[in-house]
Amino acid sequence: MTKRTKIKALGQHFLKNQTILKKIIRSISPCKEDLIIEIGPGKGALTFPLAEKAGKVIAIEIDPFLIPYLQRKNIPNLTILEKDILRVDFNKLVEKEENFKGHVKLVGNLPYSLSSPLLFKVLQVKELFSECVFLLQKEVAERICSRSGSKKFAPLSILFQIHFSARKRFVVPPECFTPPPKVNSALVSLKKRDAPLYPISKEESFHNFLKGAFKHRRKILRNNLEKLNLPISLIDEAYNKFTLEKNLRAEQLSISQFVELFNFFYQA
Repeated sequence: MTKRTKIKALGQHFLKNQTILKKIIRSISPCKEDLIIEIGPGKGALTFPLAEKAGKVIAIEIDPFLIPYLQRKNIPNLTILEKDILRVDFNKLVEKEENFKGHVKLVGNLPYSLSSPLLFKVLQVKELFSECVFLLQKEVAERICSRSGSKKFAPLSILFQIHFSARKRFVVPPECFTPPPKVNSALVSLKKRDAPLYPISKEESFHNFLKGAFKHRRKILRNNLEKLNLPISLIDEAYNKFTLEKNLRAEQLSISQFVELFNFFYQA
């Protein structure tokens, strides 16, 4: 497989609809105080308008064939990096930009094949960003924004919503892209909360706890908890303490209930 073929395998779909592009820019709301880091700028359809309004734009593109399109205008406040976004050290990138502290926005039309690892990478450095605006596969966007009681409610929903106010802005149909994807996309905005909804002292452990709780969605929560090697007596105690119904499924619990359970099981 050639390098070009490998890059195409990432599944990039370039947005071509000008009306949608303008709506995305309004959602990002760039201003001169902002440093905007763009993931996968492509040929610059979003990059150049953002650079006109933002203080600085750093565009990160893995495809060397697209770099000339991004360099053609020689814009002074636009920095182009040819890198794999999954290998970018966001901490090092942002620490060099002290003028924009507290005003760093991460944006991008995320390739479907990379959206999951990218989102979890963002969660690892969430304190760096004041806001994230992503164009995602509609199903993933809905998962991030879903609430307790929805079948789409998942660990990703909880992990993001503890730290961000999540909002699905609008749906983008396949014909707005080239080449058109096989599914709808949606724009999600994630605004950093002034403080987390709930303090989590061991975030990696909390993440693993959530993965276990949701691992077999057709099973009741209690069965999933038992698979985490938690003592049955401790599970019984938790269900009594928090008055939980025995046939509850994971998606029926609220974020606060998951935090309470985690603290009970692992902080006691």
